[in-house]
Amino acid sequence: MPCVSYSNREITFKVAYCGPGMSGKTANLTYVHQALRPEVKGELLSLKTDRERTLFFDFLPVELGCSQGYQVRFNLYTVPGQKYFEASRRLILEGVDGVVFVADSQPKRLDDNIESYSTMQKNLASFDVDISRFPVVLQYNKRDCANPLSVGTLERELELNGIPVFEAVAVKGTGVMETIRRVTQIVIERFEI
Repeated sequence: MPCVSYSNREITFKVAYCGPGMSGKTANLTYVHQALRPEVKGELLSLKTDRERTLFFDFLPVELGCSQGYQVRFNLYTVPGQKYFEASRRLILEGVDGVVFVADSQPKRLDDNIESYSTMQKNLASFDVDISRFPVVLQYNKRDCANPLSVGTLERELELNGIPVFEAVAVKGTGVMETIRRVTQIVIERFEI
């Protein structure tokens, strides 16, 4: 549920990047931060371990203009993918308005992708979110790997009908901005209904 400030005429939405560990969630946010003009973005906050793994989350505030006379802001978060950060994942997903699920395209990561999506789905359901009616965008990241998973594999495995899908190589920026544009568009459209 977005945070609406009537006195300041601001609407703030929350979008989380979910997916298995090392799938490219932080790479997505890093590229978004680099690509945006300074006047529309805040500082990228990353809490990492000494091995450059996301410890708790990454956070990036972004301003995207006006809608219906209100300044629109998005707070973008990454959710840690490692299993032992389950409590952190659940906490970050609370109150989220949309999700980008970043899947690792390496065939050996198929089960990790399925498990991570299922866990995300359970966490959202615990907040009474009907994922079939919720803004979710699927990004197949690491498309430059050898023999990447075929687009459609996760949709079939997880029975995802009609979900927006993007191919990406986040470290190079390929598909990153298209993904964020689509999820923010869906979130705003859902709010305006």
